[in-house]
Amino acid sequence: MPQPIRVTMDQAELLERCREGDELAWEMLVRQQQGRVCSIAYSYVGEQDEAFDLAQDIFVRLYKSLDTCTDPEKFPAWLTRIARNACIDHLRRRKARPPRQDIPADEMTNLAAETPTPEDEWFRSSRQKMVHRALQQLSEINREIIVLKDIQGLPLEEIAGMLDLPLGTVKSRSSRARIELARTITGMGGGPDGPGPVGAEAAV
Repeated sequence: MPQPIRVTMDQAELLERCREGDELAWEMLVRQQQGRVCSIAYSYVGEQDEAFDLAQDIFVRLYKSLDTCTDPEKFPAWLTRIARNACIDHLRRRKARPPRQDIPADEMTNLAAETPTPEDEWFRSSRQKMVHRALQQLSEINREIIVLKDIQGLPLEEIAGMLDLPLGTVKSRSSRARIELARTITGMGGGPDGPGPVGAEAAV
């Protein structure tokens, strides 16, 4: 019989309990990481319902791959890598289907349930939605660097390995990506006259 889950359980113990098949531990891990996973999914697909569906697929992949995460300190990078690969696979499959009609940002708030879920809370900020809509207009490489570095907080060395690019290229791309994002947001009406920060800071 599984032992009771402690609120103060550290990441290493939580992952070990998940690997042992502890359902309560897995539920805790999902609640802990669902905001991050939904954020990554939405950054790639740009549509709320599709991001929620994709997040479920990502968690299935995570569960099946738990044995490959041997260093709890690297769990965020490991999770991000799996989520990114799932998003890329999804986008490749989506190319064979007709594109969905975009949902205006001001209508996305109507999709929330009566009792807000953690995902609903994450999507609530109009600034976040503007940033993530702007991300869809960036080049693929610039969008990925913004998502991985500025939103998910991965170090440049980790990003370089993930994208199979030289570290110097990632550094220079990072600066250009932030400039491109800021210009895109300004063009969408989110410039200095609007509330809140301009750039990736608004997405976190």
